Amino acid sequence: MTLKKEFNMKQPKIGSCHCGAVKFEIRLEQELENPRRCNCSICSRKGAIMADIDESDFQILEGEEYLSLYQWNTNIAKHWFCRICGIYTHNQKRSSPPGYAFNVACIDDLDPFSLDEIPVANGARLSLVEHQ
Repeated sequence: MTLKKEFNMKQPKIGSCHCGAVKFEIRLEQELENPRRCNCSICSRKGAIMADIDESDFQILEGEEYLSLYQWNTNIAKHWFCRICGIYTHNQKRSSPPGYAFNVACIDDLDPFSLDEIPVANGARLSLVEHQ
């Protein structure tokens, strides 16, 4: 994934929600990993561009107490958002539970509109109810 303008991926990046109560840091090796939108029921409504990140490369710096967790259906995926301003900051994925993703638009100085074409992941293919 290429950016239309210069953005140094080597340095740790700071992200935050809209009101600034929640701040986090990401560490990227080279570039955004698997940036995408998703067409599942929740992601299609929030409309965010998300990118994958290892849990060890994502750290909440401030405001963990302001994060609310939303889970539904299978309760595998976890979606965190600021309980003050409502901005989605990151999630733990249902398709690969150890995996995390973050909201690209929350990263300081990274303009999500500067990204080239963003693919859409087919999250709608996941069942609404897990059958055992």
